[in-house]
Amino acid sequence: MKKTKSQPAAREIFGLNVRRARRFKEISQEELAFQAEISRNYLSDVERGVRNVSIDNMEALSKALGISLADLLKPDLFAMNTDDLEE
Repeated sequence: MKKTKSQPAAREIFGLNVRRARRFKEISQEELAFQAEISRNYLSDVERGVRNVSIDNMEALSKALGISLADLLKPDLFAMNTDDLEE
């Protein structure tokens, strides 16, 4: 039987897009966390997709990155490959 990969969870897509946007803008986790007024440890969990992030914190990260919240939830924002979730 052929095994198929399931669609990643919304929190994984969001976290991956936040990580990629942060890296693209050459911002450290510490700096982004400061701008979004959240802890760096919390941001790390969000980026890894292990934290169930609140809508308020999603908005704060979106504003700090200058990217719409809707865009950060798009699976193909950065031409995402689900293999990237294992980074």
